[in-house]
Amino acid sequence: MKIHEYQGKELLKRYGVPVPKGRAALSLSEAEEAIRAIQQETGSPVVVVKAQIHAGGRGKGGGVKVAKGYEDAVAKAKAIFGMQLVTHQTGPEGTRVKRLLIEQGIDIARELYLGLVLDRVTGRVTVMASTEGGMEIEEVAAKHPEKIIKQSIDPAVGFRPWQAREIAFALGLKGDEIKSAVKFLTALVEAYHQLDCSLLEVNPLVVTRQGEVIALDAKINFDDNALYRHPDFSELRDLDEEDPSEIEAKRHDLSYIHLDGTIGCMVNGAGLAMSTMDIIKHYGGMPANFLDVGGGATAEKVTAAFKIITHDPRVRGIFVNIFGGIMKCDTIANGVVIAAKEVGLLGPGRRQGSERSEAREIPLVVRLEGTNVELGRQILRDSGLNVVSASDMADGAKKIVELAAKGAA
Repeated sequence: MKIHEYQGKELLKRYGVPVPKGRAALSLSEAEEAIRAIQQETGSPVVVVKAQIHAGGRGKGGGVKVAKGYEDAVAKAKAIFGMQLVTHQTGPEGTRVKRLLIEQGIDIARELYLGLVLDRVTGRVTVMASTEGGMEIEEVAAKHPEKIIKQSIDPAVGFRPWQAREIAFALGLKGDEIKSAVKFLTALVEAYHQLDCSLLEVNPLVVTRQGEVIALDAKINFDDNALYRHPDFSELRDLDEEDPSEIEAKRHDLSYIHLDGTIGCMVNGAGLAMSTMDIIKHYGGMPANFLDVGGGATAEKVTAAFKIITHDPRVRGIFVNIFGGIMKCDTIANGVVIAAKEVGLLGPGRRQGSERSEAREIPLVVRLEGTNVELGRQILRDSGLNVVSASDMADGAKKIVELAAKGAA
């Protein structure tokens, strides 16, 4: 789960992480009030107007502007609010700006990078820092890997002061800057753990001319598996920033991520889903989604999954790849038949619109393996649906890539 920058900063303040004074605005009138309030509170005419969307690269896209004076700030707020902001993370279609953050101007001496993330290799939270503030960490890793500083946190002893000092020294901080950085880092690590984050990124982390270390930005992603511990976080969700299909999938307890390809995938098990996407790409196709229906899939879940996949107009074929362990293949087959008929994947001899006027024919390849596999295959054969059977995963991937290509021609 992602949240906006202004929401992240409010959370960080609770743990003693220094952030600039700022106010959120959900309308232009609120923005005007926020500009006046920040200018009065700081005694400075300089404010920063920031677009609030769930994507990075806002500054490069024109979504972050420094204003000097009230009229200048209002003009910049009007220019940003409602704009279709395009960044490298939004894609060419961009995202409409519906929220702003009005923030005090900071006297910046240096810009740095700081991030906390779970290292899947070591199984430990890792603090990453770099002198290349303002740059994407992926770009730094590709071009200047030597400039990335890492400290792994031992869960038995926690984040130690010496680790904070080593990071501060490596960033070239001196004197009071080091003390400020150690305090900042300690508070940020505490926030990461207490908030059950999957990512906490401050880019840029700035050092002011007065020697203070401040979070000029805040990107926070929460671990979805820990949200039950934070029921209040539901109030922070901005559904306008989330994919409608992913919202619908969560409602049915499905693990779904929308991608940019043309082949819809329905799989049980995250590892099998990843392998399925890989093998589709191997045969020249592009997956349209990651979708794990889980080990206890029901006909209702499978139906919901089909509806989500077919709602994507770019989908030209569907590959169902099921290994029946806990879930028997005949149960899955029955679910596929019910779902395919309900969402309008029509079989031979039927006419478009005979059951559902909005139905569109999409090739369907099914690979079943495991418990009751022969019974499951028989159910599919007897269904009257135009289902293409696959002998194994590779066979299924090859078939769906070929069928989807024909459909798109």
